[in-house]
Amino acid sequence: MSDKNTNNVEDLRQNYDSHPLTKDNINQDPLTQFDLWMKDAIQSEILEPNAMTLCTVDPTGCPQGRIVLLKGYDENGYRFFTNYGSQKGNDLIHNPRATLVFFWDKLQRQVRITGIVRKISAEDSTAYFKKRPIDSQMGALASPQSQEISDRKVLQDNLEQIQEKYEQEKTLDRPEHWGGYTVVASKIEFWQGQSSRLHDRIEFELTNGTWKKKRLAP
Repeated sequence: MSDKNTNNVEDLRQNYDSHPLTKDNINQDPLTQFDLWMKDAIQSEILEPNAMTLCTVDPTGCPQGRIVLLKGYDENGYRFFTNYGSQKGNDLIHNPRATLVFFWDKLQRQVRITGIVRKISAEDSTAYFKKRPIDSQMGALASPQSQEISDRKVLQDNLEQIQEKYEQEKTLDRPEHWGGYTVVASKIEFWQGQSSRLHDRIEFELTNGTWKKKRLAP
């Protein structure tokens, strides 16, 4: 990489000027606070406001990150769906812990959620699968996610075969290798951009069933 390209990256700057986030003005329930910020992100028309980085650890101890979509959240946790045989699925077999990171640039906000990951029930996975567009359902059958393939034609051929087989169907049965997970939060950190890189960070940690909050230096 040339020095010119490196210098271009070094010179990138974004000034932050948000309203301060304090231990007093943040909601005392982090689940409610997340809901408020998610609604703000949706109303701000951010592209894919439910996009999040899912961080797992593989069997060798190497961190793995990728973008997935949040598909639901409540007091029980934060849900996403995937192929159980994917890299993230295999990672979670060996280490059922993960971190989720949301970044909403228009709002100068970030949320980081860490916790234990559990499979959701087969019934709930099936209920969500049935809501997906038929093209997405077929895609879940066509892709051997995270497995090596020779070229894109493998996927196209798989999809064509599935389309031909189920051309009269309006919905498909959920494959056993596909379903949902819930991240049960034990820590939730809210980050709000501020000037001079002195950003606000408020962290909640679940201790003996109660959320305790503290302020962290940026």
